[in-house]
Amino acid sequence: MKEKTILKLKLNTDPRWVDIAGKNIEDILVDHAWCEQKAASTGISMIIHYPEKTRLVDELTDLVAEEWSHFERVLLELRKRGFQLGRPRKDEYVVQLLAHVRKGGARERQLMDQLLVSALIEARSCERFKLLWQNIADQELSKFYYELMVSEAAHFVSYVDLAKEYCDPIMVEERLQELLKIEGEIVTNLPVRDDRIH
Repeated sequence: MKEKTILKLKLNTDPRWVDIAGKNIEDILVDHAWCEQKAASTGISMIIHYPEKTRLVDELTDLVAEEWSHFERVLLELRKRGFQLGRPRKDEYVVQLLAHVRKGGARERQLMDQLLVSALIEARSCERFKLLWQNIADQELSKFYYELMVSEAAHFVSYVDLAKEYCDPIMVEERLQELLKIEGEIVTNLPVRDDRIH
């Protein structure tokens, strides 16, 4: 029987990830902080490119504020443990996913891909946060990751709903299934890293 996955993901994270991540919490927190910063920047970029889409602007304005508050909260967790922010790292997972955002063609099609790729990044983050919540020994961080897991799940739903607002819902669902398969292949082929959220 196939193991249940979270938020439609086709593949669960390799269970070794949480074991090694839990032993390397400084790098995980640093990478997590930059993930939140990039998530906020992505939302801002979509607002800039699609200012005429009122619902998108309104919902992403709230999402950007929430992602930035997460960045601040991760910074606080770093400081409490005597760690520095450190430099951003290349997120190969996100780079590979973004390569599947189709260029050219209808503007709405490109928006759909951008929204769905963002949704998948949120879904994978949610799944990783769930693993950290359930498995890391640090109880304060465990609670922190539970709260963020819930938030990321809501972001996944928001991005998919926005895609269905501006594009045909049947096409959105078909494209989501394609991208879910691609996302699973990317996760399968990436090495298990002890210093990355993705």
